[in-house]
Amino acid sequence: MKIIGITSTAILSLLLASAAPVYAQHEQSSEKQDHPQQQQSKQEAAKPAQQHAQQQQKNENKQTQQHAQQQQKNDNKQTQQHAQQQQKNDNKQTQQHAQQQQKNDNKQTQQHAQQQQKNDNKQTQQHAQQQQKNDNKQTQQRAQQQQKNDNKQTQQRAQQQQQNENKQTQQRAQQQQKNENKQSQQRAQQQGDQRPQRTQEQQRVQQSAWQQHRSQHWDSDHRSWQQRGGYNGYRIPDDRFRGYFGPDHGFRIYGLPFLVVGGYPRFQYGGYWFTLVDPWPEYWANDWYDTDDVYVAYVDNGYYLFNRRYPNVGIAISISM
Repeated sequence: MKIIGITSTAILSLLLASAAPVYAQHEQSSEKQDHPQQQQSKQEAAKPAQQHAQQQQKNENKQTQQHAQQQQKNDNKQTQQHAQQQQKNDNKQTQQHAQQQQKNDNKQTQQHAQQQQKNDNKQTQQHAQQQQKNDNKQTQQRAQQQQKNDNKQTQQRAQQQQQNENKQTQQRAQQQQKNENKQSQQRAQQQGDQRPQRTQEQQRVQQSAWQQHRSQHWDSDHRSWQQRGGYNGYRIPDDRFRGYFGPDHGFRIYGLPFLVVGGYPRFQYGGYWFTLVDPWPEYWANDWYDTDDVYVAYVDNGYYLFNRRYPNVGIAISISM
């Protein structure tokens, strides 16, 4: 606004300065027409004043122009300073805003990085825990499988060892039996007869005892050891039993030491006395005890006498020394 006012003042002064000479010339023309001489005298008298006025006007115009220029410079300088200050303020605000924005961005970036790190750590921990579980499970499964394999191998070795021992025991028992049979045969040959001779009285007693112990209805007369309440007699050691008894070790009762105790037939074999507590079936031969091969077996926690001619029938027997 100051610049506009100064400019208007300068223009008005210039207009007034231009109008003054015109007005003076107009007066001079009028006076010249009316009084040429008087007019000339006046012009000569007014000429210094006019020159002075013109010079004064020039000075004022010059001052006014200088003042306007100086004012314009000042205004320009103030405007420039104001613009610079405004630019500084704007730059400062822009810089502060940029710094604040950078801080916010850095803070958000840091928070995001921390959250991402937490998520990554959590996922890593979960993955490690799951991997540990899988490793433990696989280790346990391998250990269980290894244990199974070891147990299986141990069991197989034990079974093989048992089979070998059983085989060796059986072979020794068979060899022992052969040796005993050979010795018995040699003794019988030395005595002149392989079988001991029984007197007629012995034969009659044995035959009577066996016949009295014959069943008329064996299916209803016989009872197993379970039905009798369990076996409670002498038990032959396992190694001894495997070596001399069972289906592989048959013999005949004929010629063996024989007794009748309490009405029950009893014979001796392999160092033990065997008593028949069950009757023998009615469909067996009358002299089966002299002609048939029999063997002693351990079945259902009890001892039974089996006839090879009738392998499905077992007679309950009791053993004593």
